[in-house]
Amino acid sequence: MEKCPCGSELDYSNCCEPLIKGEKKADTAEALIRSRYSAYVKKEIDYIAETVHPDQRQEDSRKTIENWAENTQWHKLEILECSQGGPEDITGSVEFTADYTEKGKKRKHHELAVFKKFEDQWYFFDGKAPQIKQVIRSGPKTGRNEPCTCGSGKKYKKCCGR
Repeated sequence: MEKCPCGSELDYSNCCEPLIKGEKKADTAEALIRSRYSAYVKKEIDYIAETVHPDQRQEDSRKTIENWAENTQWHKLEILECSQGGPEDITGSVEFTADYTEKGKKRKHHELAVFKKFEDQWYFFDGKAPQIKQVIRSGPKTGRNEPCTCGSGKKYKKCCGR
């Protein structure tokens, strides 16, 4: 059996394939993003285009989708966070990364995807780059000439501060 490209560890025939073939609807926003990723891997352009919210469809978008799918080798999908998007919700968001190769260069696509239900079916509505989270130091800064915090006895700048 073939594992599903979405990373679920399930067989493709029991995971995303029934959604892509129209035998089943995605019951969550996460299920839809996983099936859309699998559709990119399998180059199922019609499914990708059809799962864009009707209010967001544009005439030239199918060609853009097709071009990206055809010229990209997809490697891995990682779901980072889901907010709402359950069976009873009408909106939801999924933050994810997708590793791929395009024109011989390895790349990572990081997106916060927004989903909306229309006529009781989940659709991709919009995507944007997620906000960068600022890291705030919890303790005091170690000076370059202070002893290293690892306990080596060396100055920080000559040890872990390189």
